[in-house]
Amino acid sequence: MHRYEYGKKDASHLLIQLIDEHNLPMMEKEIDAIQNEAGDDFHLIAFEVNDWNDDLSPWKAPAVFGDHAFAGGAEETLAVILSEIQGDPRRCYLGGYSLAGLFSLWAGCQTDAFAGIAAASPSLWYPRFLDYLEANRMKADKVYLSLGDQEEKTRNARMATVGDCVRAAHGIFQNEGILTTLAWNPGNHFKEPELRTAKAFAWLLQKEHE
Repeated sequence: MHRYEYGKKDASHLLIQLIDEHNLPMMEKEIDAIQNEAGDDFHLIAFEVNDWNDDLSPWKAPAVFGDHAFAGGAEETLAVILSEIQGDPRRCYLGGYSLAGLFSLWAGCQTDAFAGIAAASPSLWYPRFLDYLEANRMKADKVYLSLGDQEEKTRNARMATVGDCVRAAHGIFQNEGILTTLAWNPGNHFKEPELRTAKAFAWLLQKEHE
């Protein structure tokens, strides 16, 4: 995975984000938005995955659009991230948008390496993921969830479940005593992903100072 770094390398907070090539042009805008909301005491490392569907999916699943199925390569991706941050003493937060948000939630149940999870418009329609959250306790202290208010209003039957799924996930984390929030943004899944992700990370950073 290619690695891109933003912010202050000597900051006390480390943000880890999974991206693809389409996110790269939006990263500077995202960084500015985080700084405007939460200050500049953070170092963000963005890992660009090779195949979005394959590298971020926790287990195999059929395609939701076209014929590109999900290969279930999340374990390998998480192993790379953990090796990259091994020995770093800073508070570390993992996050991303869409399937990267789903990956982050999955990873937060796999390891206690992350203090917080930033899941912006996560793909919680993913098959059996709510069952996974029920069976595997979140190890992070804080979880930010968000969704666009038009995302569940889609003709795709599987993706139309995302609203009910994100509400259910929020309830699971509340029941576990996790500090969590569910934010609703105007628009569909493709509106301002960089700003939604910035809000997610900024919330985690702000909660650290309360």
